[in-house]
Amino acid sequence: MSALYDIAGVLAQRSGQSQTLHDIVEVLERQLGMMRCTVMLLSPDGDRLLVAAVRSVSPSHSDKALYQRGEGVTGQVLATGAPVIVPSIVNEPRFCDRIHERNRRNVEDACFICVPIPLGSKVVGTLATDLPPSERPWLDEAQRTLTIVAGMIGFDVRARRAEQEEHEALQAENLRLRDALEERFRPENIVGNSRPMREVYTRIRRVAVSPTTVLIRGETGTGKELVASAIHYSSPRSAGPFVRVNCAQLSENLLESELFGHEQGAFTGAIKQRAGRIEEAEDGTLFLDEIGDFAPAIQVKLLRFLQEHEYERVGSNATRQANVRVLAATNRDLEQAVTQGEFRQDLYYRINVFPITLPPLRERRDDILLLANHFAAKYGRLMGQKIKRISTPAIDMMMAYHWPGNVRELENCIEHAVLLTDNEVIHGHHLPPTLEMPDSSSGGGAGLLEACVDALERDMISDALKRSAGNASAAARQLGVTSRVIRYKMRKLQIPLR
Repeated sequence: MSALYDIAGVLAQRSGQSQTLHDIVEVLERQLGMMRCTVMLLSPDGDRLLVAAVRSVSPSHSDKALYQRGEGVTGQVLATGAPVIVPSIVNEPRFCDRIHERNRRNVEDACFICVPIPLGSKVVGTLATDLPPSERPWLDEAQRTLTIVAGMIGFDVRARRAEQEEHEALQAENLRLRDALEERFRPENIVGNSRPMREVYTRIRRVAVSPTTVLIRGETGTGKELVASAIHYSSPRSAGPFVRVNCAQLSENLLESELFGHEQGAFTGAIKQRAGRIEEAEDGTLFLDEIGDFAPAIQVKLLRFLQEHEYERVGSNATRQANVRVLAATNRDLEQAVTQGEFRQDLYYRINVFPITLPPLRERRDDILLLANHFAAKYGRLMGQKIKRISTPAIDMMMAYHWPGNVRELENCIEHAVLLTDNEVIHGHHLPPTLEMPDSSSGGGAGLLEACVDALERDMISDALKRSAGNASAAARQLGVTSRVIRYKMRKLQIPLR
């Protein structure tokens, strides 16, 4: 009774499961004189017993010791759910001695008791112990005591599993609600539902309502202008103008005039006064694309404008005030440009208030099919084509490609494919040749030709099977061949009928 009282106290402390089981084993061995007590629990797949608590065996050995269902005395208890008493382990042929290795250690003959740990009508583990031969008259009493302790462990396991399931359910619900919230706030002009893009949407939503300067970073073709547009049209300035300036397209003199405007006669060719893009963006947003290409002289004037919201037209001394929010974008490594003296450090810190980094397409492959379907529908409407789907081989080619040109390159590829297709399906051979990546081990033109022919046949057969709902004979009639040829090609090209 004293041992059961102490075990109840151990369970009431609600420590970690491993610590709780080790404390129970210690109570059994210390107060009841039991030896080599072992608690084993089912593995996640439900087929094996793994050591959960033992005191007399090193962790490296106990981690490797396991019992399959029905294997040895312990496996039999798991399989039948009935306790087993072994009066003498020396005379028991089913006794495996896998955990404690009594034979190797020349341990004297002992009694062995193993009872199931119940969880409702199921068995989730076993509790086993050795007793000295002098305790043989009391084995039934010891078995009843272990059965009580195993029941207490079973209740503890049930409670822990219920807590774990509740925790996992709450986590899953939290993720579902967060994904639903992120989808709700996804900008309408951006396609993508991958985790990197959801993080981008979260940052867009947070910064859109403020007047903070934003630096949008990412490789060429990742959609930096779309993010700038989403920020503007989600902001309180959405009713104002959204003015774009591509800084890489203009020379230093033209860029200064383009931004700040000029007075009549300010330079050769200035035949009349002109308002700059900053003035055009009043009460709205100014988007400076490729800001990393600014000339040093323009960087100084831009820094003053960002700090003071003041500027002068070229050829004028009159200072003008501007109520403009600035969004900047670049594909350059500005930190390296600052180190090399190509970009002012103070300007870098002024525009890098709230950076948003767009992932390249190769890091958001979950979005490739979404984007491809979007562009297929877009260019299908423009060209008067009704594109129903993209074939599986074409999807495989797009998923295997590395997309150095990112989303812009994907858009161009789909436009190319829509232009070439003469039916409602985009096939692999409609995509540009740059996406056709033959196996480097094919060795020469013959291998390349064979790979291309196989790809075309796989594409056509897969499409015919889809149209015929998996009926190989109907697919053969569509392609004008016999069903025997179709089945041969399916085996050769490894096309699953499902």
